[in-house]
Amino acid sequence: MFIDIHCHAYRRQPPGYSFSTPRQVIERYDALGIQKGALLPIVSPEIYLPQANEDILDMVAQHPDRFFAFCNIDPRALTNSSQAPLGDLLRHYRDHGCKGLGEVMPNLPVMDPMVQNLFRHAAEAGLPVIFDGSDQTTGDFGLYDDPGLPQLEHTLQRYPDLILFGHGPVFWSEIARLETPGERGYVFRPQGGQVGRLPCGPVREEGVVPRLMRRYPNLYGDLSDMTAHNALARDPEYGPRFLTEFQDRLFFGTDLCFPDMPVPLVDLLVHWRDTGAISPPVFDKVARANAVRLFDLE
Repeated sequence: MFIDIHCHAYRRQPPGYSFSTPRQVIERYDALGIQKGALLPIVSPEIYLPQANEDILDMVAQHPDRFFAFCNIDPRALTNSSQAPLGDLLRHYRDHGCKGLGEVMPNLPVMDPMVQNLFRHAAEAGLPVIFDGSDQTTGDFGLYDDPGLPQLEHTLQRYPDLILFGHGPVFWSEIARLETPGERGYVFRPQGGQVGRLPCGPVREEGVVPRLMRRYPNLYGDLSDMTAHNALARDPEYGPRFLTEFQDRLFFGTDLCFPDMPVPLVDLLVHWRDTGAISPPVFDKVARANAVRLFDLE
């Protein structure tokens, strides 16, 4: 069975967005063969109304065999400054069972002093971080980085003991060399919805993601949402090689937000295992064993 490191749920259905309830998540987990998953709170208002960490802890307490908790702190919390004592909050939630920090996604630059303050405190608290990214500031959610992800690289250099999970289009689009910078993300349409495109086709030249992963052992990969699936599936020869090379730092995830959200990664990983594209040990590590080890789940 799989272990999901990235899922969202609300205790009660909120307005506007069709977020899943815990019961709906468990129904999808049963259908997909997922044993357990991490619930990540949404706390930054760029994408939705803030969710309490306590809501996550309550849902986990009600279903401890199916969920484990992440906490999330907006880097602007407490004092809206780079001196905010965010470590006090992180240690509190860590001591109450939270296994990581995320999903961090305010629309600030990665190198913004407040974001760096949050990362420093996460490193000191020993909490891995899952973050989402953006290729723009204003009108979006996620931490901004430039093409080539230099701000992520500087953060990896600053905090070598901090595990950072790359996630989302800005990260996974750079598994190969970009054709254009616009492949890095989506923009909101004035009349609603989003527009954009993901890179497609064979990986003719590696991008910065595999190069950064070779250079920085504290960079991990969150394989949730369609952008990670696209990065792997776009080249059925390169994708299995990437999984095999970085088998100890890649983690299955869904990013489930609404009850019927597609999760094509399940079928892709099973197909590659069954056809020999990846070995059973690689499959097991990515599907569950890495999560069990890192988050001390058994």
